Amino acid sequence: MMNDKRKVLGRGLDSLLPGKPVVVPQSTPATSQIQAPAEIAIDLIDPNPYQTRRKIHEESLNELAESIRSSGVVQPVVLRSALNGRYQLVAGERRWLASRRAGKSTIPAVVRQISNEQAMEITIIENLQREDLNPIEQARAFERLSREFGLTQEQIASRTGKDRASIANFIRLLKLPNTVQEALETGALSFGHGKVLLSLAGFPDHLEKATHEVLQKQLSVRQTEELVSRLLNPDNAENKSQPAVELLDPNVREAQRNLERSLGVKVEIQDRKGRGKIILKYASLEDFDRIVESLGVR
Repeated sequence: MMNDKRKVLGRGLDSLLPGKPVVVPQSTPATSQIQAPAEIAIDLIDPNPYQTRRKIHEESLNELAESIRSSGVVQPVVLRSALNGRYQLVAGERRWLASRRAGKSTIPAVVRQISNEQAMEITIIENLQREDLNPIEQARAFERLSREFGLTQEQIASRTGKDRASIANFIRLLKLPNTVQEALETGALSFGHGKVLLSLAGFPDHLEKATHEVLQKQLSVRQTEELVSRLLNPDNAENKSQPAVELLDPNVREAQRNLERSLGVKVEIQDRKGRGKIILKYASLEDFDRIVESLGVR
């Protein structure tokens, strides 16, 4: 499955790099057209405004700079023309930064005619291929594709090789408080932790308590699920002697937990020999809208 996703991503990046050559601005010392990689002055290149990655490891950047200093840039960066004879970086930020750090005055580059939407898509796909974005960076990237370019989650999924449910879960991470998002950015919490904690999005006090406990005790995702379940079902956790709790089928209990994680609200399943009802409890209109959207109700 991973190989299949890689193929999808690879095709996606190729499809976003149109082969039409671009006329080079007259103010740059080059021929009339760039049809192959050419050396472009590093000082004429501006950063990519659509870059989704916020943090670059200094150690790895220094290693790349050393490699470039001794062997040069192996793969050209991708640029597009900007105003006043300048260029805007589309793909290859680390190579560009490392080249500057290595003291290079030029860098091999391919100049393409690329729209704003394509520039952002290429940036996201490049980082996804390298698995170089943390969960919150991915969430912001997907949300920006949706907000600025009007792409649906299905369209984003098809262009990035991820399934639609994953796109939705990433975007939902942005509903978490800043403190939780920061923990996801630094790696203190994983994407799996974030998905589970989303179940407490409508219960700020519980969410703060759970996050603190997960970080302090370094709980696994499975342990975090159990913690969230106890917070959402305090009666069940405190009074395990109740027959209803003891007799609840394990499969039904697991389904209840899965629904709580998926919908982000408290769920109660009352089951008697295969018959019963599912009760969804919401604490706000936002919770209600999320339930309706998740159930596909129009």
